[in-house]
Amino acid sequence: MSALEPRDADADVVAQKPAAAASVVSGGGSVLDRTHRALSIGIVSVVLLIAFEATAVGTAMPVAARELDGVPLYAFAFSAYFTTSLFGMVLSGQWSDRSGPLAPLTVGMSCFAAGLLLSGTAGAMWLFILGRGVQGLGGGLVIVALYVVIGRAYEEHLRPAIMAAFAASWIVPSVVGPLASGTITEHLGWRWVFVGIPALVVFPLALALPAIRRTASGPADPEAPVAPWDRRRIRLALGISSGAALLQYAGQELRWMSLLPAAVGAALLVPAVRGLLPRGTYRAARGLPSVVLLRGIAAGSFIAAESFVPLMLVTQRGLSPTLAGLSLAVGGLTWALGSWVQSQPRTEPYRERLVVVGMVLVAASIAAAPSVLIEGVPAWVVAVAWAFGCFGMGLVIASTSVLLLKLSAPEEAGANSAALQISDGLSNVLLLAAGGAAFAALGGGTVGHAVAEAGASAGASAGAGSHPAAFAAVFLPMAGVAAIGGWVATRLGGSAMATAAGAGAGAGRGTEARKQA
Repeated sequence: MSALEPRDADADVVAQKPAAAASVVSGGGSVLDRTHRALSIGIVSVVLLIAFEATAVGTAMPVAARELDGVPLYAFAFSAYFTTSLFGMVLSGQWSDRSGPLAPLTVGMSCFAAGLLLSGTAGAMWLFILGRGVQGLGGGLVIVALYVVIGRAYEEHLRPAIMAAFAASWIVPSVVGPLASGTITEHLGWRWVFVGIPALVVFPLALALPAIRRTASGPADPEAPVAPWDRRRIRLALGISSGAALLQYAGQELRWMSLLPAAVGAALLVPAVRGLLPRGTYRAARGLPSVVLLRGIAAGSFIAAESFVPLMLVTQRGLSPTLAGLSLAVGGLTWALGSWVQSQPRTEPYRERLVVVGMVLVAASIAAAPSVLIEGVPAWVVAVAWAFGCFGMGLVIASTSVLLLKLSAPEEAGANSAALQISDGLSNVLLLAAGGAAFAALGGGTVGHAVAEAGASAGASAGAGSHPAAFAAVFLPMAGVAAIGGWVATRLGGSAMATAAGAGAGAGRGTEARKQA
């Protein structure tokens, strides 16, 4: 699943069931009171659509890659989404701060639907990947715009609840999505999974856009002059997207000639990242820099590993696409549960400890997943491990979102949200590139030949194309990255964070927090 998908977005914007959210009342009001009801239902519907896309597309992806002779490019099908979303995030941040989140949200949803149609009708793997890139651009626009909506339309004490309502919107898609996608893939073909989803875009837009127009449209300060477009940030956004794409390409090719695009990619990426993320991010400075860094570590390691779970179960254990997808289904429930736990008022004093626990669970689940490469280990072990990992992600992703908005002034919510999402998306791209390179180097690109058709027998599927080392080379390093995130999680609070929050009073709040060393 992606950063936007994020349980991200994705991805990334996560919260509890609307019914349960209504009971989370602190300081008056709720996310379903008369003031917020239409907006809450509308934006949760947007996330519900994203959730269906993430769970359905992830299940169909192994079959699509095999049919298009694109298994060696399997990681590109995921990283293309994140690569273009990086540019969309920066663009949406500026767009939202200048004129409000309504326009970027509308354009983003339109691109999201167009990308699905392009992938679903693709006759070659490069067209499929191009469609994923268009979809990623839309996803980047949408996720940052949603953060700005939350920052403007919801009081601080309601934000954990609406972030928890987003996670709950993943429950039904996580259970129904893989089953429906697998069944459609096996009986009608994988293309129907992609071309059927865009028809659902109209409903959430019809609900969300009028409510956003009433409550969160326009610039944060209508009386202030509209700031000009920051062309430098746009150039940096192009640099970060182009650099990430070149590094992904170099990682997949694994030739001496790949050193050139890798060097160019790094030359573009490093200065762009330094200009777009808070100072102190890469040394885990306390407060906002560590919040941004942790988001990238958690999302990148987990999603890079999760992207290979269905492929591993289909090719190494002979599961059908339906069963492989269902192995991840319970994760939607536990992710929502973790997000609900962090939304409770009584857990607020322990937020940092909850995040540490969450990262430990994420690292353990990723490390446990490749145990199914051992023939004697039952395949359902992956489902159990992923349930615990998703619970940890529910704690971590929602908490980083809450902390980000807490440290952001209204007029800078777009820029700060873009920084959080850039960390999320860039980490996905880089770790998918690293995982894809290791996977290809150890022969993983040939696993698709083990199964001629998605419906092949279990014995045929698990037989000739066994490459357990290729999958272990993806999962075990990602578990190590997640373990590092456990240490970063200890640096989210403390006196530096309190100082940043205090400096946030007034127009300079977000700027001072981002500049803290």
